[in-house]
Amino acid sequence: MSVETMNHKGADQGPSLQNQTPDIHLQRLLLAETQVPWIKSFIASIKEALNPPKLPPLEVTSRPVAVKNIWGLTSGQESRAGTLSLVIHVTVISLLLVLGTNQTVQQKVKETVTLIAPDLAPYVPKNEPKKQAMGGGGGGGDRSVTPPAKGKLPRVAPKQFTPPMQVVHNEQPKLIMEPTLVIQPDATLPKVNMPNFGDPLARIGPPSNGPGSGAGIGSGSGGGVGSGRGAGFGPGEGGGVGGGVYRIGGGVSAPTLVFKVEPEYSEEARKAKFQGTVVLYVVVDEKGQPRDLRVLRPLGLGLDEKAIEAVTKWRFRPGYKDGKAVPVAATIEVNFRLL
Repeated sequence: MSVETMNHKGADQGPSLQNQTPDIHLQRLLLAETQVPWIKSFIASIKEALNPPKLPPLEVTSRPVAVKNIWGLTSGQESRAGTLSLVIHVTVISLLLVLGTNQTVQQKVKETVTLIAPDLAPYVPKNEPKKQAMGGGGGGGDRSVTPPAKGKLPRVAPKQFTPPMQVVHNEQPKLIMEPTLVIQPDATLPKVNMPNFGDPLARIGPPSNGPGSGAGIGSGSGGGVGSGRGAGFGPGEGGGVGGGVYRIGGGVSAPTLVFKVEPEYSEEARKAKFQGTVVLYVVVDEKGQPRDLRVLRPLGLGLDEKAIEAVTKWRFRPGYKDGKAVPVAATIEVNFRLL
């Protein structure tokens, strides 16, 4: 083809190319058969949803292909591996049991184990040991023939200016002061809800300060309450409470007599054909031996001394508190009868 012919064809196509717009490629994509109204498309979708067209059966043309077994190296060894694992676990557990029950191993563990808690002893302040004021010097009376009656204890104070009294002999004193007892402030005292002063461990009876001496209430001396000597409460002396001994009750069991010696009659009492009962105060210690014997109700004619001589040889099963033997104060009646 010559150049002139090509130029002629290009000249013939010139007008048609000039009339084409830049979006002609989009017009070519939108074919006439694809431009369906939306109402028809909507109705067709509903029909397909209600009655979907049946598709032809699927024909599978693929075939399985044999591949190499990747577990071929361990094939047939599963049972052997399980047996080996069981043997290892049984061996380890048996070894731990043998070591744990061995006495030598246990002793070494005890020697090497250290406490995790730090030693705080250097940082704990050192307090001086508290002085135990347990003299219990409580006693007194006005030598009355009747024992002290039950009542409440007076107020506790560091000093005593006026001893307590149940029977007041001086009804118009020149200077009235409140009765007190010399007892440590943290002492545990029996409490009795009664208006009058007295011994809270005594029995209810006629008003009496007791057979003691030196003022106070009880069978002792010193201005206190009880059978001791001092301005405190209970047996003992020097003030305070209890004298270091316990009384029966409140978790304290009574001593039990296990060996007894009968008292002998004095010649004076035998000749006078005198008989009666001597009441003694006694402390049975932790070993069951009597000590601190004192006459609470005398008879005279040498019978008091004979009663103390006999009771000194007695032996007791001691009283207990919280499973531990403790000294217990008690009263003993020694009878003297002529046959």
